[in-house]
Amino acid sequence: MKVRKIPLRQCIGCMEQKPKKELIRIVKSKDGDIKLDITGKGNGRGAYICNNIECFKKMEKRKALNRAFQQEIDKEIYNQLHEELIKSGK
Repeated sequence: MKVRKIPLRQCIGCMEQKPKKELIRIVKSKDGDIKLDITGKGNGRGAYICNNIECFKKMEKRKALNRAFQQEIDKEIYNQLHEELIKSGK
């Protein structure tokens, strides 16, 4: 019998490993646009975060996106992502 492995990803907020489907992907496109990728299928470099505001605040405080995308991320981008997270109902 073949055992199916569940893909795990690490939240850049709380640093816990969780199933990919439980996390929200933040994607940086080739154009440099950074946004939430609710589908998890968008093209570009991705980072994952838990589905809650607490992890978002931890990620923002630690500037985890700066490390994930290897560039300086403007405070305005964090604010935009925060609004998108609230609008998505997560």
